[in-house]
Amino acid sequence: MSEKPSSFSIKNWSQDDQPREKLREKGKTVLSDAELLAILIGSGNREESAVDLCKRILASVDNNLNALGKLTIKQLMSFKGIGEAKAISIVGALEIGRRRRLEDAISLDKITSSKTVFETMQPIVGELSHEEFWILYLNNSNKIIKKNQLSKGGITGTLVDVRLVLKTALEYGATSLILCHNHPSGALKPSQADKDITQKLKKGAQSLDIKVLDHLIITEQSYFSFADEDLL
Repeated sequence: MSEKPSSFSIKNWSQDDQPREKLREKGKTVLSDAELLAILIGSGNREESAVDLCKRILASVDNNLNALGKLTIKQLMSFKGIGEAKAISIVGALEIGRRRRLEDAISLDKITSSKTVFETMQPIVGELSHEEFWILYLNNSNKIIKKNQLSKGGITGTLVDVRLVLKTALEYGATSLILCHNHPSGALKPSQADKDITQKLKKGAQSLDIKVLDHLIITEQSYFSFADEDLL
């Protein structure tokens, strides 16, 4: 005798409770994060609906979609009702979202404040598990000419090649620089090494009439600006 379909499959819900129908009839913005995830996985398990399962998954990361995007396929599969195919669907969808944010940042090429620097660089470094140090090269109109990764890994003064930074600035005709690096720990307080790097690059750039406009420490949710805090 064949097993009856689970009552927790989305197709067996009342129309008012079906996320797919809700999206079609009322639009995507009215759906909760859990309902949108439920559309991806289609069904839950014998004890809970797809939406309830997705609520539980989201609760495990404090309802933070950025944190959810960091979960591995194996970690997602630890939830009852999430097999490999469903886990891959979730990972793939969240990666598309991350890339969309990155494309939005690329179009934001004129720097008008520390916030626009954060909006430009957070999709690139904000969610990394390791530190990266980047230089933004700007022209007279404060438009980004080039973004360049200077180092990857721990930040120390020895990793900063001032000559290389200035050589690149001259090649692209940059008149100013903005320094950026991420803190995977989430801490926003600059270290002494952060301060030393800033002064090292500022002093070297001054000899070529190139300004260091700011240095941002970027985390997943926020940032620290040396310029805003009068540390330049």
